[in-house]
Amino acid sequence: MKLYSGFDLHANNTYIGIEDEEGKRLMTRKVDNDPNQILQVLNPYRKDIEGIVVESTYNWYWLVDSLMDEGYQVHLANPAAMQKYSGLKHGNDISDAYWLAEMFRLGILPEGYIYPKEERPIRDLLRKRSHFVRLRTSLVLSLQGIICRNYGVTLKSNDLKRIREDLVTPFMAENEDLQLAGTASKEVIDFFTHKIRQLENAVEKKVELKPQYEHLLTMPGIGKILGLTIMMETGPIDRFKKVGNYSSYCRKVDSKWTSNGKKKGNGNKKNGNKYLAWAYSEAAELSRRFSEECRVYYNRKMSKTNRMVAHTALARKMTRAAYYVMKDQVPFMPEKLFQ
Repeated sequence: MKLYSGFDLHANNTYIGIEDEEGKRLMTRKVDNDPNQILQVLNPYRKDIEGIVVESTYNWYWLVDSLMDEGYQVHLANPAAMQKYSGLKHGNDISDAYWLAEMFRLGILPEGYIYPKEERPIRDLLRKRSHFVRLRTSLVLSLQGIICRNYGVTLKSNDLKRIREDLVTPFMAENEDLQLAGTASKEVIDFFTHKIRQLENAVEKKVELKPQYEHLLTMPGIGKILGLTIMMETGPIDRFKKVGNYSSYCRKVDSKWTSNGKKKGNGNKKNGNKYLAWAYSEAAELSRRFSEECRVYYNRKMSKTNRMVAHTALARKMTRAAYYVMKDQVPFMPEKLFQ
């Protein structure tokens, strides 16, 4: 007899549901998030379990790894593509667990990608780097605002990020309060710069771009660290059937509903990978500065719309180019992107 199991995972507990091949509910259990307890509950049904479905929540790593290490066939449910069971008047954690099992039994489960366990720590290291970069950027913008408001001078962000030269203190020496604000900001900016470089050095020592991703470095705005970020967040490019699927996963497509040419609402703008969205936004900004073809395209878009729309359009172009660069393993060809 084939059995199907669904796990409704929470921060500190998990609801387990097991049903048979006819959809009959056989076992329901709430257990603490302890691998040993969970495996003990599953053990009597082990030989008959066809697969276990775990929803892709923020804390699924440990559970999926524990189950796979014990030889269970685990499927990661994609919550963004799932529909709730509409036949229930009342829903709870138990019904959620069984609905995961039911979708798997019926062959309608939208599945997510289970990223290889051994590569996840490096990916998380790159995610922490991007987190630090965003925090540093917010501090730089704040400090630029203080200087501009009080002295009418705009310092470039690269000038504020210099470690060996302090260009902030001379502006604020005449006022004790402003000097304290500026010095505190500069010290924290320097701290993040040091940590970002420390993480970059660690990543570069542990991982190299795989052959199918090496041509990413031929794209404007993508250096080694951004290339590694894109590689680690994308995974096998073959899991995206079309270029539009990849651009959507990178959050670089419109998210709106229209009818008869009129906008009727918005879709889920957060559906996709936020780290890839950030990486391609960074690449778009850098390519606009240093690539003539990208700058011409950006300026043409901006003349018709505004800066943010033009930036997003360029970032979308970058995702499309990267898709074919990775899929076909060819260098970047601007004449095809901007034709």
